[in-house]
Amino acid sequence: MAQPGISQKQKLRVLIADDVQETRRNTRLMLATIDDVEVVAIAANGLQALQLAKEHHPDIVLLDINMPEMDGLTAYREIAKALPGTGCIIISAEKDTSTFRTAISVGVQEYLVKPFTVDELEAAIGRLRELVEKQRLKLEQDTQLRKQREAYLLQLAAEYSKSHRTDEKAMEVFEQLAKNPECEIRWLQTLAMIYVVRQEWGRMKFLASKLEQRTKK
Repeated sequence: MAQPGISQKQKLRVLIADDVQETRRNTRLMLATIDDVEVVAIAANGLQALQLAKEHHPDIVLLDINMPEMDGLTAYREIAKALPGTGCIIISAEKDTSTFRTAISVGVQEYLVKPFTVDELEAAIGRLRELVEKQRLKLEQDTQLRKQREAYLLQLAAEYSKSHRTDEKAMEVFEQLAKNPECEIRWLQTLAMIYVVRQEWGRMKFLASKLEQRTKK
């Protein structure tokens, strides 16, 4: 699902995840004092953080590094896969160089050591704001380019289907469309016909399996 872009007038949506209730409460109180920030979800463990992130699409997640069910770093890996461009502040009770390096390696942008102050939290969020805005803009641009490319492929597909083209260029166009999990059945069927004409039996076998799965849904 596409995430909305961020402007200077919009609040940053934040998710908090910590297995200690007092820490969750204190962090939420701190965030309430920071302008242009709103807490959209609070989780008690990493797995819950992942589930709530998918539901609420936060701009930034504040994750305790040690949590039951799923630790903070693993949770962020999964969140970043599902929601590219989501910023992350990892919270830890220890200032450990090795852990810090590991956090950076998985894409974490900020690292706070407990107990941290409101000023430290606000500074971390401030640094993340610009980064999140740039990532969201890039994601929107990539999405737009992908839509334009797909529209062009669909236009070619319609032309090639009408003229019954079965050459290599036509095959390439329909194969590109087939990569989309939501590709229309008619384009898959057209590609199957091209494979038969060109005697591409290996490719035909794979496509037949894909068509069978689609028709069973």
